[in-house]
Amino acid sequence: MAVSVRGLYFVVTLFLGSFFGSIFMLGPVLPLMLLSPAWYRWITDRIVATWLTLPVSLLELVFGVKVVITGDGFIPGERSVIIMNHRTRLDWMFLWCCLLRCSYLRLEKICLKAALKAVPGFGWAMQVACFVFIHRRWDVDKKHMENMLDYFCDIREPLQLLLFPEGTDLTGENLDAIHDITVAYPKNIPQTERHIILGHFPREIHFHVHRFPVSSLPTSSSDLESWCRERWAEKEVRLRDFYSGQPRAFDREGTAQVPPCKSELRVALIKAASLLYWTSFITMCFTGLWLWVPFRLYFLVMISVYVGQQKLIGGLELLELACHRYWKSESGTVGGKNKVLDGKIE
Repeated sequence: MAVSVRGLYFVVTLFLGSFFGSIFMLGPVLPLMLLSPAWYRWITDRIVATWLTLPVSLLELVFGVKVVITGDGFIPGERSVIIMNHRTRLDWMFLWCCLLRCSYLRLEKICLKAALKAVPGFGWAMQVACFVFIHRRWDVDKKHMENMLDYFCDIREPLQLLLFPEGTDLTGENLDAIHDITVAYPKNIPQTERHIILGHFPREIHFHVHRFPVSSLPTSSSDLESWCRERWAEKEVRLRDFYSGQPRAFDREGTAQVPPCKSELRVALIKAASLLYWTSFITMCFTGLWLWVPFRLYFLVMISVYVGQQKLIGGLELLELACHRYWKSESGTVGGKNKVLDGKIE
């Protein structure tokens, strides 16, 4: 099958945006991690969120993908775990279309395979974003996830952690809710990145959001596992009804009104601004590399930093945790966004 021009454009644009963004937007902020991890996290979350709008703008503005959201929605700024069915390898990216409207992209952290952190561009940005990388060995992953969640609690930054669970332990003292999201694709389901390169974009993406307050959840691990399995049984029924119906939709009695964080006008302006910004940014990066020697030198230095730290430390998110532990031990306090004056946290 032939490669699609628009599919290649989509993948190349996302790669160049993440690659140059890691170097020229996130790179200058990296030293702040050593002084104040909390402020570093606050800034980098917002920089990464600007890139997360790029796939949304490409999917919806350039390729005309229709997004339909039904169900309960999100409460702005709440801390939650998002559980979702894994219909394709790209569900996590398509979810950004939902979160742009109903939550805040800067809050989302994804639990994903550790091998992905080594991918140039995408992997570097995910390290800076402090995504939760796992090795699929619970004896190792459990401690790492606890450390990551403790860190976010310490710096008082809310997060929404995306999991694709199978009986996962969903307990948490600092949790407001669990969002159970069911995603379906009524026309054209791209299974992998290869299908995107071939131009097989979904024509529609449907999300159904069911919010469970943490007070409604069982407390024991065995009961939580049963609860999770019950949710997946419900998903099977919901998806069977979805794909057998005409027209295909989650809400048969009319579209539920999801309380959005942003109006459709604001979403449209964000998408247009994102497409304009990232197209200009990528063009300027190529221009800088072509014309200016200092630009090229900085480019090479930052590539060396990303590759070198991975070999020496194992990932920027691990260095961030280490910096936080250091300043926490130095100050003896658990803080929000601490000031750094004369080498001490106040």
